[in-house]
Amino acid sequence: MAGTAWALLPPVVAIALALITKEVYLSLLIGIVSGALLVTGFKPLASVETTFSIMGDKIGGNVDILIFLVLLGILVALITKSGASKAYGNWASKVIKSKRGALLSTVLLGSLIFVDDYFNCLTVGTVMRPVTDKYKISRAKLAYIIDATAAPVCIIAPISSWAAAVGSSLPEGSGIDGFSLFIRTIPFNLYAILTIIFMLYLIIRNIDYGAMKRYEEKTAREGEETAVSGEELRISGRGKVIDLVLPIAVLILFCISGMLYTGGILEGAGIVEAFANCDSARSLVLGSFFTLVVTFLLYLPRRVISFREFCGSFTEGFKAMTPAIMILCLAWTLSGICREEYLDIGSFVRGVVGGSALIGMLLPAIFFAVATGLSFATGTSWGTFGILIPIAFVVLDAGDINMLTIATASILAGAVCGDHISPISDTTILASAGAQCNHLSHVSTQIPYALTVAACCMAGYFAAGFTKNGWVGSLVGLEALAASLLLVGRNGKRTEK
Repeated sequence: MAGTAWALLPPVVAIALALITKEVYLSLLIGIVSGALLVTGFKPLASVETTFSIMGDKIGGNVDILIFLVLLGILVALITKSGASKAYGNWASKVIKSKRGALLSTVLLGSLIFVDDYFNCLTVGTVMRPVTDKYKISRAKLAYIIDATAAPVCIIAPISSWAAAVGSSLPEGSGIDGFSLFIRTIPFNLYAILTIIFMLYLIIRNIDYGAMKRYEEKTAREGEETAVSGEELRISGRGKVIDLVLPIAVLILFCISGMLYTGGILEGAGIVEAFANCDSARSLVLGSFFTLVVTFLLYLPRRVISFREFCGSFTEGFKAMTPAIMILCLAWTLSGICREEYLDIGSFVRGVVGGSALIGMLLPAIFFAVATGLSFATGTSWGTFGILIPIAFVVLDAGDINMLTIATASILAGAVCGDHISPISDTTILASAGAQCNHLSHVSTQIPYALTVAACCMAGYFAAGFTKNGWVGSLVGLEALAASLLLVGRNGKRTEK
């Protein structure tokens, strides 16, 4: 079975079931077991043993990523409890003097909280909702801003749970550092970059179109909307703005310092060399651990929260990260069953695709489209790139870092795009909850905006594939967006400032 068309069965089964059932966990598990059955000659007991042997190896090799996610979850729970977010909202309501200012402040806060999209959605919504209500901004518009500064910002932030997940999705033995590849993809992650530009243009020009325009006009006429019940932040502390800003700033500083440390800066390595040779996963663990220590020293002596509440955040943070940990473990195992020692999917796919120059040129656009569809159907970005990134490494030569970077960027962009417009996506649901907006209203108003940006991304990835130059693709994507914005500017209606 190894090296033949049967090697495609596990990812195909996982993708097909995910599209049909919308249940990514079970779909990944069935895909893994189907591969194990092929490897063991359809021996059930040996298949189960093989499945968990691969899973154990993968978890052991990526345990630093899992530790980082747990520590990050604890940090998020602590900041949530501290009341620092509420303090930021009170401060913002005093200094913001216009509708545009309210929207730009929402973007600023969303960009600041880039370490995790779940924390982003609930915090930004809870903090900024009273401010946006004051200036008659619809809940649908607030939910869009929240969603557009959650995953799109996290996927281009080097210090985030998303960066860790992407870096761990690379197949074993690829010879490429996951963090370094992630950094290389940032300029070519068109959906994230173009979404942020698109959102800022709409805010600065006070323009909306489609369903969003109708909601904005209705809110302008009728005033504050009726709140839809959503998940609220559990605030029990008396934190200040500094209790939100300082832990995040310390996390960034310590993670960067950790990268320099693991890269050998103390052994005489230069800064560039240290970053190139760092252990990014271990660096994130070190940075998040010492940030927790600083947060302890910041909160408890000032009685921002009690010692009991601090300790309670450990279990709450772990629980919050459980879905992400499950997806990663299953995606790693699926990648493992397809590697050379088992089904050797690489040999087969390279033999089929390697000789076709046209397919090679279309790959970035194909990966973007497939990732968008899969993420839309399953509602998960992490499961999407966990499946597709190993396939990209199989299809493309590991020595062609240029095309691997473009292909990986297109997968990440498509994963975020599909997640952005999926009604069953966790971040879409949390954005609705944070804004206390009707969920279907959020989805229906956001889709036209997301599809506008997605069309520009397709143009960019076609160009990148044909020229084998990511910068050309980014330029074409920006030009396509500029043309779209000109059209939107002519047809959209300006709302009151």
